[in-house]
Amino acid sequence: MDNKMTAALKTAKGDFSIAEVPVPELQKPDWVLARVKVAGICGTDLRHWKKHDPHLECKIMGHELAGEVVSVGPEVKNVKPGDRVVIETVLGDDTCEWCNIQQYNLCPDLYKVRMQTVSQAFAQYVSGPAKKFYKLPDHVSYEEAALLDTFSVGLHALQLSGLKINEKVAIIGAGSIGLGQLQLAKIAGADVIIFDIVDSSLGLAKELGADMVVNTKTDEGYQKLMEFTNGRGADITFECAGGTAMQTTLPEAVSFTRIGGKVVIVGGFDPGKTMTELEWQRIQMGEIKLIPSASYSFWDIYPEMKICLDLLSKGQLNAKKMITHSFPIEQINDAFMVARDKEHSEAVFVALTIT
Repeated sequence: MDNKMTAALKTAKGDFSIAEVPVPELQKPDWVLARVKVAGICGTDLRHWKKHDPHLECKIMGHELAGEVVSVGPEVKNVKPGDRVVIETVLGDDTCEWCNIQQYNLCPDLYKVRMQTVSQAFAQYVSGPAKKFYKLPDHVSYEEAALLDTFSVGLHALQLSGLKINEKVAIIGAGSIGLGQLQLAKIAGADVIIFDIVDSSLGLAKELGADMVVNTKTDEGYQKLMEFTNGRGADITFECAGGTAMQTTLPEAVSFTRIGGKVVIVGGFDPGKTMTELEWQRIQMGEIKLIPSASYSFWDIYPEMKICLDLLSKGQLNAKKMITHSFPIEQINDAFMVARDKEHSEAVFVALTIT
């Protein structure tokens, strides 16, 4: 194998350039090297698109991926060369107190470690610890598997929510995270109303099992929510929009939630301080719980990504409907433009194929 590979590198202006870079090494005896077949573009990637981030310049990005094992270290037992795998990219330092109890999603060095190793999906090869590589059943495609990161984020949020059967759930945001959250909530036995401003995404939400969909550009969201919950409010509201929308959607999530209910914050913030006005008296007097959810890790003794892989394999999660576009890695900038312009492109999950 050549010691060089094709990769998409972040530029100073925030888009990508295609370059030849060294193939990553097996750093430890229990590490795996895989050839990336498919990588996905997520909301976090989009928030950094066309944005000057000096700390990301000339770096390989991407954290939703599946591929084929190329080589393994002498201590690897779970996969072998030729195996089709999905790669979990939530990787801590394996030494801190949180990593020691499998809460590695809270590791203080999480982003530093993962971005130097497994979170380099926009390239031909990636390497990392064998425990982050899960073998795929033959009937699960690479494209479907690349959505398992998205589903795992939703499963972690579901775990933290304590959702119970027959509860009324509101989801704000019908992107890939929100649509994954929808499917998981339905599996758990909830009635679900979902809100967005893109009709095509809401149409897909309906196909994936939403009991009611609402376009908040054309309909009054709070009124529809109250109709759906018989005037009580949602038992649990999942904020899945994130980014710059949070200043609107987080207060909206609070207003949607009933007295004694829960708001689960799934959508991501950018680094630094974000000023968001909330109705704090109502939160306090109504004992409304605000629950932040970060990435994913374990649910009891089970890796959340492996749970999602099992659900996908059994047909309980539908990834195929969410895959709307596919581009070769050489057209990554075109892919990002399509992924960002959802109202016109009707994009949900945009895949990058790597050869």
